[in-house]
Amino acid sequence: MRVLLLTGPGGDAQGWGDNSVTQSVADAIGASGYSASIAYVETESEFLARLDRGGFDIIWSALYHITPNDKFIGRNEGGMWVADVLDGRSIPYIGSNSQTMKDMIDKYHTHVALARRGVPVPAHHLLRSTDDMSVVRYPAFVKPMCESRSVGISDDSVVDNEEQLRRQVAYIEREFDEAALVEDFMPGDEFTVLVLGNGDHRECLPGLVTVDAQHYGKHKVLRSDLRGVGLTHIHPPGPRSDEAQALATQTANAMNCLDHVRIDVKTDAGGALRIMEVNGIPGLKPHKSWGPQLYTLHHHSPGGEMEDYRLLVKAVVDSALERYGL
Repeated sequence: MRVLLLTGPGGDAQGWGDNSVTQSVADAIGASGYSASIAYVETESEFLARLDRGGFDIIWSALYHITPNDKFIGRNEGGMWVADVLDGRSIPYIGSNSQTMKDMIDKYHTHVALARRGVPVPAHHLLRSTDDMSVVRYPAFVKPMCESRSVGISDDSVVDNEEQLRRQVAYIEREFDEAALVEDFMPGDEFTVLVLGNGDHRECLPGLVTVDAQHYGKHKVLRSDLRGVGLTHIHPPGPRSDEAQALATQTANAMNCLDHVRIDVKTDAGGALRIMEVNGIPGLKPHKSWGPQLYTLHHHSPGGEMEDYRLLVKAVVDSALERYGL
């Protein structure tokens, strides 16, 4: 079985990580008895040319879309979406279908889709700096609508009045050329759930996200500078494990998620769990990304964390192969 790993300048901002992470994924696939090659594409024409050359059975992409932007994801208005192209060519690929991928990367659409299906999400608004903001209640949380890895998140993301809100919405527009997603601020514990496989073979593996209190600033929020540097840790989820697991299952069903996603859940001011976001291309940095930490938490093997990592990667690949009958 030949797996083509697709990445590019946006592989870290959009997907599982940088080139070293892609190589780790390739190594894990190779150690599982499959063949893996890497395609690093910088333009849409390079992407299409690589597809034309063939030589693979299935694609696993670290990219929602092809872009030279290595800082953040962006809206890709009018651009080409990887899953759209693969669907159009009937090429098997690992991960959710194109519409689900677009809904997951647009956090506002995620909230709308989930709320429509009865999944609890925080009260939310999509705002530009010129919009009427009288509907917002405080404290509120302001973030880019299309980013991940806590990009654009700082203590200033928590706002207590309209003046602060307008300043933060303007910051989002200026830095990311995006509208801002404004939610009720949820001050409680954060959980994350790794969702692997499909149908009766699906697993939802929850964990509690922790950061040493000394690293927080004014608010208990996961700022961008806390992510990907070994300061966030995954621990057993405690007494709310079943609740987080059930909520993730409900979310994955509502979004039609396939193969491999990670779902972030937070506790609101009233103590209820609500969905924060659904990550369509979860991080795969060995030891540090939350997905590998969750897999080790639930499936620790005698071979150690890198053996757990290999088994995680194999589980993702096998779920897609089974889905396509390959």
